[in-house]
Amino acid sequence: MVNSLSLAALASRLHSRYKPQLEADRYIEALTIRQDIDYFVLIEPGLGYLVQALYKVRPGCKAVILHADSIFREISGLDTPVWYPDSGITVQEFLENEIPDIASVQIIEWKPSFPVFGQTCLDLVRESVEFIKRAAASRRTAAAFGRRWVHNFFRNLTFLYNTVWYRPMDMPLVITGSGPSLETVLPQIHACRSGIFVIAASSSISALAAAGIIPDMVISTDGGAWALMHLYACFRIPAAAPMLAFAMCAALPSQCTTIPMLPINDGSLWQNMALNAAGIPSVLVPSRGTVTASALELAMHLSSGDIFLAGMDLALADIQSHARPYGFDHFFSSRASRFLPVYSQLFMRACDIQAGGSHAVYASWFKTHCASWPKRIFFLGSKHPVLTLPGKSLSDARETVSAENFKTVTVESSPRKRCRLASEALIAALHNEQYAGVLHSELSPLLFPSRSDVPAGEIAQLITQLAHWDESHG
Repeated sequence: MVNSLSLAALASRLHSRYKPQLEADRYIEALTIRQDIDYFVLIEPGLGYLVQALYKVRPGCKAVILHADSIFREISGLDTPVWYPDSGITVQEFLENEIPDIASVQIIEWKPSFPVFGQTCLDLVRESVEFIKRAAASRRTAAAFGRRWVHNFFRNLTFLYNTVWYRPMDMPLVITGSGPSLETVLPQIHACRSGIFVIAASSSISALAAAGIIPDMVISTDGGAWALMHLYACFRIPAAAPMLAFAMCAALPSQCTTIPMLPINDGSLWQNMALNAAGIPSVLVPSRGTVTASALELAMHLSSGDIFLAGMDLALADIQSHARPYGFDHFFSSRASRFLPVYSQLFMRACDIQAGGSHAVYASWFKTHCASWPKRIFFLGSKHPVLTLPGKSLSDARETVSAENFKTVTVESSPRKRCRLASEALIAALHNEQYAGVLHSELSPLLFPSRSDVPAGEIAQLITQLAHWDESHG
């Protein structure tokens, strides 16, 4: 058994007994090490010769190590982030903590480790590939929308008149996505409405409202203008609009100034600095690429109670992609004709969604994270289309939300002052050696995705323009 081997015995099976460093150097030289890669993931590199060989070829590059056995903790002297099977976090969580979403990543496998550790190494490769797929999707999105996201950030600062402060609850939470299965569980949610806290992805508001359900909180993270179509439904609800949790880079309608808002900070240095300078409290929820993943992370902050997933299908139901009614329904009906009926449009949309592969990418994240909470996260419905989640009834939910759990606080500073303080803090930090490197690596791909070496002054100039966009355009 591998677990019974000593470090010395493993070393003899993983490396040359005579010139292990030369062996590793030749191995790296034989690989195609791309010069445009930001991070390298090393799969079980053994005693570290591979790491040193990589640093010779790419001096100053960033690497992380995934070990197949915790015995390698006995190695010392490597100044590189390392994951072990007993680290207490999953591989996905480790990679998310160490590698920015917008970074380009390459996997380097130490082939001699595979005969020794077998399936364990294959699992590490699979986990790394899933992370890289998500990172690649985030990078493509950032390249297309990065400048708009930064503009949205400053624009949203001007909307913050009433912010939400919260104290964690212990009541059950239901997170509603807009998947087709939401329609089947709406009666359950309605019947237990008073005993649960409902967090609704913005795309599910129309379906909830049609069933007579007003969520306690709506969450929106999408930076595209089309996201506004979902949020408009908040202001058509007869009763008072629910609280709004939103990513600071999300697209929001101007009506949001009238409701309590909970800003979501993605954990990046630039957002932390800007929000602190503007004096805006926020909740830290890393960007996951899909609003339902962010909703799950937010639910962990808000309550220690059970979490029920409703309509978070990550799959199609035949050609039905979303619960009905849906915010984009009118796009299909308005285009309908004898030559392009709604049914055909739905079929084509379903094909596009399947071809895109986004469901599979997000499903891998949910599988990993839900497995970490087997007695807390449940699926509200008969059977989840993709995930293996236990089902549980809402019939026992009898808790109530206390007024002490959520408090609305008025933001005293003016919108112009918030934007000025936030932009000045970022510009000052760009010229501070302590922060300049990290800020440049975060902001440059967002603001100048097609350029690799952008001067700090040019980034600062664009930040100034984006921070005062609304002022200069009336």
